[in-house]
Amino acid sequence: MIPLTIPEISGNEWTYVKECLDTAWISSAGSYVSKFEEILSDFTDSTHAVACVNGTSGLHLALELSGVSSGDLVIMPNLTFVASANSVQYTGAEPILIDVCTDSWQFELDLLEEFLEHKTTLTDIGLEFKENGKLIKAIMPVHVLGNMTEMDRLIRIAAKYLMPVVEDASEALGSTYKGRHAGTFGSTGVFSFNGNKIISTGGGGMIVSNDEELARRAKHLSTQAKVSPEEYIHDEIGYNYRLVNVLAAIGVAQMEQLPGFLTKKREIDRFYREQLSGVGDITFQEVIPHVQPNCWLFTFRTKRMRELLRHLNAHGVQSRPFWRPMNQLPMYSHCHYVQKSDHSGMLYDQCISIPSSVGLTKEQMNTVVKTIKTFFQA
Repeated sequence: MIPLTIPEISGNEWTYVKECLDTAWISSAGSYVSKFEEILSDFTDSTHAVACVNGTSGLHLALELSGVSSGDLVIMPNLTFVASANSVQYTGAEPILIDVCTDSWQFELDLLEEFLEHKTTLTDIGLEFKENGKLIKAIMPVHVLGNMTEMDRLIRIAAKYLMPVVEDASEALGSTYKGRHAGTFGSTGVFSFNGNKIISTGGGGMIVSNDEELARRAKHLSTQAKVSPEEYIHDEIGYNYRLVNVLAAIGVAQMEQLPGFLTKKREIDRFYREQLSGVGDITFQEVIPHVQPNCWLFTFRTKRMRELLRHLNAHGVQSRPFWRPMNQLPMYSHCHYVQKSDHSGMLYDQCISIPSSVGLTKEQMNTVVKTIKTFFQA
């Protein structure tokens, strides 16, 4: 089986982890945690970075730091991995779901602006959703598959309606818009280092911010809001969200290899686009001007997605469908969904992800393409 996407462990991972084990610094107090934060902060050109146990916990903290709490609303895209919506729910807030574009698969900004203009009101206490009087406390763009939308336009919209921007950049490490790194446009941005991401620590996440106070608060809350290293004194409800040293050591080793990973991911993307162009009814995710995506997970559209999915998996090419849209999940089906043509549902029905690991060989890529072409020629 050619795997969908697996970690590439070919650098200093063993050396750095052994150092953690040899010195017994395996928990969150070790030096690799701060090293990981520093190297990622430098790479993304952000002022501060705070490591946490996974991307979901990072989003939860970032939303709390933006003032989101029980009874509030958060605007987010309908097409995303469920962790985005779950992080909103953890605060006691509820998502407002916005449909995505059929080309880039990101926030449909025209639809977003139309909703804000006609369905909300700016009051003395914040942005109010007319339908139920609840306050919209934040907007969460998700950089789906490492692609990005017009972030300068989205930031203008958010500023006009006084909404903090929490970027879900879980899939977008290495992606830029107009030369600026994903995750650095909003008040906070969050990355994930799950096993399938472009770099992996097994589990792990990172909050980035250019706001020193927000970063300080994020670290404080992630360490159980402990105010003294010597005594068990805590000044508010915190969380056990701090990344441990062993995983941070893997992260440092992975970051050392990230430029090469990005080069390989983009080579895979180019190869698939060239080889699959004109095959059957395949269409690709579009990239708007000024976006340099990290090409994390190659995904395309076909109306025969389910048939192709079965064919590929049966012939040793691991493939997956897209995420089920949030409005189709039972726990979020009641949420307000802003749409005209339900592009999210259409993309879910048609999108398929194929092998995209950094370690993918040319022979394996040729096998993937041949298997797809054979299906459409049958």
